[in-house]
Amino acid sequence: MNASVRISVSSLRAHKRRFAGTFLAVLLGVAFLAGTLVMGDTLRASFDTMFGNATSGTDAVVRSAGTITTPGESQGVRQPVDTGLVSAVEKAPGVAAAEPDIQGAGQLVGANGKPVGGQGPPTLAGNWIDDPKLNSYQLAEGRAPSKSGEVVVNRGAAEKGDLKIGDTTTLRTPDPVKVTIVGLATFGGEDGMAQVTYTGMTRSDAEKYLTAKPGEAASILVRAGPGTGQQELVDALTPVLPKGVEAITGQELAEENTDMISGQFLSLFTTFLLVFSGVALLVATFSIHNTFAIVVAQRTRENALLRALGASRQQVTASTLVEASVVAVVASAAGLAGGIGIAAGLQALFPAIGFPFPEGDLVISGLSMILPLAVGIVVCLGSALLPAVRAGRTAPLAALRETAVDQSGASRTRAVVGSALAALAVAVTLTGVIVSPSLWLAGSGAILALAAFVVLGPVASTTAVRVLGSPLDRLRGVTGGLARRNALRSPKRTAATAGALMIGVAVVSLFTVFGASLKATMDQTVSRSFAGDVAVSTPSFGAGGSGLSPRLAPAIAERPEVDTAVGLGRGVAEVDGEGRALTVTDPVALERTFDLGNVQGSMRDLGDDGIAITGSEADKLSLKTGDTAQLAFTDGKKQTFTVRAVYGRSELAGDYVITRDAWAPHRTQDSDTLVAVTFKDGVSAADGKAAVEKVATAYGNPEVQTRDEYAQSSAGGIDMMLTLVYALLALAVLIALLGIANTLTLAVHERTRELGLLRAVGQTRAQLRAMVRWESVLVAAFGTVGGLALGGFLGWVLVKASDGASDSAFAFAMPPFQLTVVALVGVAAGALAGLRPARRAARLDVLRAIATE
Repeated sequence: MNASVRISVSSLRAHKRRFAGTFLAVLLGVAFLAGTLVMGDTLRASFDTMFGNATSGTDAVVRSAGTITTPGESQGVRQPVDTGLVSAVEKAPGVAAAEPDIQGAGQLVGANGKPVGGQGPPTLAGNWIDDPKLNSYQLAEGRAPSKSGEVVVNRGAAEKGDLKIGDTTTLRTPDPVKVTIVGLATFGGEDGMAQVTYTGMTRSDAEKYLTAKPGEAASILVRAGPGTGQQELVDALTPVLPKGVEAITGQELAEENTDMISGQFLSLFTTFLLVFSGVALLVATFSIHNTFAIVVAQRTRENALLRALGASRQQVTASTLVEASVVAVVASAAGLAGGIGIAAGLQALFPAIGFPFPEGDLVISGLSMILPLAVGIVVCLGSALLPAVRAGRTAPLAALRETAVDQSGASRTRAVVGSALAALAVAVTLTGVIVSPSLWLAGSGAILALAAFVVLGPVASTTAVRVLGSPLDRLRGVTGGLARRNALRSPKRTAATAGALMIGVAVVSLFTVFGASLKATMDQTVSRSFAGDVAVSTPSFGAGGSGLSPRLAPAIAERPEVDTAVGLGRGVAEVDGEGRALTVTDPVALERTFDLGNVQGSMRDLGDDGIAITGSEADKLSLKTGDTAQLAFTDGKKQTFTVRAVYGRSELAGDYVITRDAWAPHRTQDSDTLVAVTFKDGVSAADGKAAVEKVATAYGNPEVQTRDEYAQSSAGGIDMMLTLVYALLALAVLIALLGIANTLTLAVHERTRELGLLRAVGQTRAQLRAMVRWESVLVAAFGTVGGLALGGFLGWVLVKASDGASDSAFAFAMPPFQLTVVALVGVAAGALAGLRPARRAARLDVLRAIATE
């Protein structure tokens, strides 16, 4: 074994450049994985600290015990508590202070007239709590609000809206309220709770604008007196609280807030990054395997001589694995350092692009270091295992052969196995998409399809390169023909080199197709369901925004240009024990403005005790017109409703519709999410829109959009997602390019004598450079075409599986322009990857090259 180690170390010293690409591939893959894990640990620790600091003075929280959670939401809606409980709480043993905490939606308008925040994180408002220990926000500048119209805002929101102390602006609650900023606040020592905006009002203003009626609060915050512990305080409060109201410790509240962030956003964020780390490592696996396969092939005679001199198969295999181990350990260790750098860079980058995570030192846990190191070593050794075994099987007589012919592309076994995998992939996928809609089956079929592409790669590469390279004979003459023949020389090598790029392009194409399909779905939904001329809406991406005033729709309807204006509000209730979202609206105007499909019964007769539901929900609950259903609301009250209409479509109208009169007794802060407007006959689009905008200005100036603009803005978050996806996938494409460059560099080394002979018979340096570059372009073109085909197929699978697994109808779209750009980038990347090997080939000394063994 010592001899194997010495041989491996000597080989590494002599051929350092051979492993440069492998080293970088491992380093980048490990660095991204380590950076993701460190970033996740750092964010969790930062949020822990921030919430801990923010609630450090709150020893107990009194709130309603029950919540109603609708599908797709993890945070439920709670019933408010009576502020009259404050006096009873203050009398409980161990209580030093108690304050009502009123919370609601409130969106500030910046100095430029545009709303601050709202594209995701919530925009909150509440009463300013005078007790500094009970208030999560600490006054940093100015003073607390003392009279109606005065507010304190968090410093981050003020900076984003270019607002300062003394400025007067509008707060959407959703009714517009003129407010004057008298103070700036921080949250847990930060300028805000990430991107959440906060406005603190007087208690009377908060009750007036944020609650359905005075005397209600989201919760009551309690501070313990000296010597009273948090659990002791909760135990003392519990007996004085009425049924349906509970007390929890401040520590439990901080943990709930942290779990809410960690369980929702952080888990999704880190999982998202880990998926791309996995893609990068998968691409790196192809590059690493290819490098070792080429190195072993080039050392056939060397390994055969070792066998002839008495080395055993195990020793030859071991020497190759030792080389892989050295590269793996050194590259993975370097990747850990790079990962810490990536985490630090991300920590600085996110605030710069408007997503300020809490500040804090990097948290580097043992798992965040050990896991990427182990993954890097396993990936590298696993990729080198087959070439190492192949090296050990080298026969001593191979030392007498000049070359070995690669027949891997023509392998009948490979063609049969690959075809069988492809057939199985199609069968499983179609079953999961058409026969029995299942994301698991569709996902399994997608994995099988990827495996089939990898297995069939060498078989397909010969035909593909011939077809893709056929124009080169005419366009580039002898140089193009030689480039095509070089790419055809080793089908397995060509397929393995192109495979790394294929995966990167496939994932890019997958998300491109899925994103285009989501946009097409949104456009289809709006076109099919929305019969109005313009829409007045709040931000559609995320939870931000305060909503629209319920008085906006009636005000717009009074304009002479307008035929119908209907506002869509939102409520929640339990139907048959399950949380459901309710659409609160004028059902008659709704039917005139939206296409509800086939309607059984009448939308005109809902009144204050009737409900309209979709056919799919009616089937689930075995309901029909005339039947009754019991709804339980967040205020604890239950009411029996009669089903007076069953309608067909629910995309924009929702699954349950009730009137505003029916919702009024149970509402909290009332708001609309959308106002749909239809113009009278003869009114032009420009005149009608101008009339609506004039009314909307008095209600906080929300955005007025045409139907097409509304569909486009509703899909705005998709473009943000795709931008992030493309940025993350750039790493996988970079690793794939390193693989192509490394393969070509090794191929140039392998063909040194051949290149020298070509130069000797008259080939110029420019022609030699062009030959190597075009070979690179052909390999990249093969990988790009395969990636586009695979990505398009997987995109179709994802769209169809999502369609079958949800109640919404998904539309499939193949965006030709974006996919053409992806194809051009892939081919251009191949040309870029071939630059350095081409320059190196052109610099070869002709006589020395000819003399090379």
